[in-house]
Amino acid sequence: MSRSQIIAVITGAMAIGLALGYLVLVQLLDWRGEMLPAPGFLP
Repeated sequence: MSRSQIIAVITGAMAIGLALGYLVLVQLLDWRGEMLPAPGFLP
């Protein structure tokens, strides 16, 4: 493999890793339940 192909594979793997990490983060935040307003918030 040439250098440009290696760089493409590495950056592609990084992009997939970031995407999976983002999905896991969103799922964890969503699993916590409904967001509540900050204390002292008056509508």
